[in-house]
Amino acid sequence: MKKMNMFKERRINLIESLNPGSAIILYGAQIQYRNADSAYAFRQDSNFWYLSGFNEADSVMLIIKDIEQQIRSMIFVPPKDKTREIWDGYRSGPDGAINDFGFDKAYENTKLEEMIPQLLVGLYQVYHLIGKDQKFDKQTIQFIKSAQTKDRHNPNIELKDLNQLLMEMRVIKSDSEIQTIKKACEISAKAHNKAMQSVQPKMNEYEIEALYLNEFALHGARFPAYTPIVAGGENACTLHYIDNSATLCDGDLLLVDAGCEYQNYASDITRTFPINGKFSDTQLAVYEIVLEAERKAIECVMQGNDVLLPQAKSEEVITQGLIDLGILKGGLEENLAEQKFKDFYMHKIGHWLGLDVHDSGPYSSSKEAMKFASGMITTIEPGIYISSESDVDDKWKGIGIRIEDDILVTESGNENLTDATPTDPQDIQSLMS
Repeated sequence: MKKMNMFKERRINLIESLNPGSAIILYGAQIQYRNADSAYAFRQDSNFWYLSGFNEADSVMLIIKDIEQQIRSMIFVPPKDKTREIWDGYRSGPDGAINDFGFDKAYENTKLEEMIPQLLVGLYQVYHLIGKDQKFDKQTIQFIKSAQTKDRHNPNIELKDLNQLLMEMRVIKSDSEIQTIKKACEISAKAHNKAMQSVQPKMNEYEIEALYLNEFALHGARFPAYTPIVAGGENACTLHYIDNSATLCDGDLLLVDAGCEYQNYASDITRTFPINGKFSDTQLAVYEIVLEAERKAIECVMQGNDVLLPQAKSEEVITQGLIDLGILKGGLEENLAEQKFKDFYMHKIGHWLGLDVHDSGPYSSSKEAMKFASGMITTIEPGIYISSESDVDDKWKGIGIRIEDDILVTESGNENLTDATPTDPQDIQSLMS
């Protein structure tokens, strides 16, 4: 009941922010197939789940605030079907959608084309996530056209974009969301610690990937939040390396970017550690720059600060560190102005975290950068990547390091949700010994 009320409250809060005579149409996810009749495990669209908690494919939600400001929420769901339920599992059907998920009305999804245009008659605006799926864009436009032909007194219904409104809503996490994300982070931190204690030279990257997936599942998180990156040696210089099939070599570093999904919410952690348990001097020199960049960037994650401030701070620390190592030439201001650091640090410092690993949320409002606010969760993930093709001293080549934590903005500062797995090099070596 508490969860049902939470989803219902979100629907009401969203539609109440709109003018009378408005509707919201949201489409759930569809079954995706790996090949032939082999389907991927179903994962509901995050926006749809955020407003409904309903976890069945091929569903459509309609929320209306009519011209008299009466609010109704409706859902169109797969019909009850004994044969399909034998093959695919339980279906809630319309009655279940009302009783278990708090919708005012529910209908079989076979009635979509008949009912939605009729329900839009007399309204002035229809909000939809424009651009997310071309098929759904076309379907929404067709619903509007059909409604307009039925309503001679109001032939103009305006299609409006829901993206910004929903992003602004989702970026601030509720207490229950924060607790769920904390649990996801706790599970992922345990997996990273287990990997540090288990890795050995001559293992394969996919063995480490399997360790993570197993550890996630053992603690109640069946799926990763994204495809794990398990990158030994120079593979770490490929930012989204997911081949995970190389043999781990003695003396190399291992970069692992992996986080679980727990009850639909993501965690996202990256750790870089020595395969043989001990950092070399050159590895440590680069690692300490990245760690300092992360620490300084995390200090910037405070209520009221510009969300772009951690990026600027990390660029400053990394640039100065690369100058100190002799990898970059010249002064700090010159290198920052010419963005020479981008040869070695070419990505953003982080992203919002929530139902999606790259979660919904704006980074700017009109022409100004967003400010951090209590309840936001962001990743902080600086890195240095020195490929074998870089024009540097050979001793630096092939080193790829990223450190990533999940940071909650609080009223008094911030909280690192992933500090249960170490980043300090001495602590890493102690754990691995």
